[in-house]
Amino acid sequence: MTEKTGRKSNPEGRMALKAHLIELRNRLFISLGALFVAAVGGFFLYQPVLGLLFQPLKDAGGTANFNTAVSPFDIMIKVSLFLALIMASPVWLYQLWAFIVPGLKKKEKRTALSFIGVAVPLFLLGIYLGYWVLPHALLFFLGLTPDIAVNLITVQDYLSFVLRLLIAFGISMIIPVLLVGLNMVGILPGKLIVKNWRITVFLICLVAAMAAPGGDALTMFVLAGPLLVLFAAATVFCLINDKRRAKRRVEQEAENERLIANGESVD
Repeated sequence: MTEKTGRKSNPEGRMALKAHLIELRNRLFISLGALFVAAVGGFFLYQPVLGLLFQPLKDAGGTANFNTAVSPFDIMIKVSLFLALIMASPVWLYQLWAFIVPGLKKKEKRTALSFIGVAVPLFLLGIYLGYWVLPHALLFFLGLTPDIAVNLITVQDYLSFVLRLLIAFGISMIIPVLLVGLNMVGILPGKLIVKNWRITVFLICLVAAMAAPGGDALTMFVLAGPLLVLFAAATVFCLINDKRRAKRRVEQEAENERLIANGESVD
């Protein structure tokens, strides 16, 4: 109750450190609860999803082996948690956004909700792109195996590699949305993004090159292209939002001066 009252009386959405920690704790609990419920549902999808994850390895002519008695159970847990991350993405993405931008005005909150509607498909698109590049990565790495050796792949190592790749692609696709959120609370001005555009382009290309180790230029372009477009769109939005914020600030200052000149109080 105190938290809600504090926010209503604070138009800029600024909170004390303790309030921030309470806010973070509450949103973490909600996110973890959603992940737990989704993980339970993920158990029922374990077998078909596991088949999809291992299909690229099978197509590449590789096989995987368990090396401990409890490995099958560990794999079931990992796959279920991965599915939970996907199925609960609307919840934890919203909680993340709501924590970053807690003090938006009513009109800006509608814009924020529309960005959440974009973030979930982008996250799923990133996972799809990661799955698309997975066969290319496997062919490259398996091709490095010398003729005098046999590549004995464990299920745990393979699955960890696949899940890291898919999650990395998914998270990278929503970073532009988070940049917009930081801009909307005044932390990240659009001019700063423009000033460091060379670093941004370099990092995007580096990530694409690491995710496409085969050195295939077409694959790197397909991966880097969507990220570059998203960062460009986020930059344009941030610049426009900065101009609107500056215009509102000038109008507010003019209104305050008018009120002071008329002997009225300034809220």
